[in-house]
Amino acid sequence: MLGKLKNNISQKIIALIENNEKRKMQEKWNIFMSKSNVDIHPSFSPKNADLFKGENNEVGNIIIGENFLMRAYGSILVFPEAKLKIGDGVFFNNYCSINCLDKIEIGDNTIFGEGVRLYDHNHLIEKGEKLFVEKEKYTKSPVTIGKNCWIGSNTVILKGVTIGDNSIIGAGCVIHKSVPPNTIIKNNQNLITQSL
Repeated sequence: MLGKLKNNISQKIIALIENNEKRKMQEKWNIFMSKSNVDIHPSFSPKNADLFKGENNEVGNIIIGENFLMRAYGSILVFPEAKLKIGDGVFFNNYCSINCLDKIEIGDNTIFGEGVRLYDHNHLIEKGEKLFVEKEKYTKSPVTIGKNCWIGSNTVILKGVTIGDNSIIGAGCVIHKSVPPNTIIKNNQNLITQSL
């Protein structure tokens, strides 16, 4: 009898804690969505404001269309002067990240494999007697990904790149040049097998 009572009390305490966490998460989401520069379709999932980062607690312009789904461990960084636009039906698998200091656009029905990373900037490199990488200064150029693209797992897309509609980027590619529409890009890895 005492064991059942303890179990019942434990379950009620756990439910109270979970409900409190859900309420806090919903309040944070509501505050985030109330910003005039944030336009995210109600179908977005997960409704977690902690996915979105900026600079000094401010984010740039964010527009996200209908049915955008982001799986676990994703991150979206949009600096205050930057613009991020994601179309309808876009899917991000686990561990994807967007790092937007300038402008990034992703077209409708594009899907990302796990670990895809987008950067529309590089740290500024000062050349003199020695090379010096600036921590707070950047070179920037927009990234555009077309409609109906498939970006394979662990792909990195760098600043200034445009990927045309209906293109496929194979897993593990580093995309530093633009890709025309209706193109497949493969990573040319040569695996060497050697007997012991």
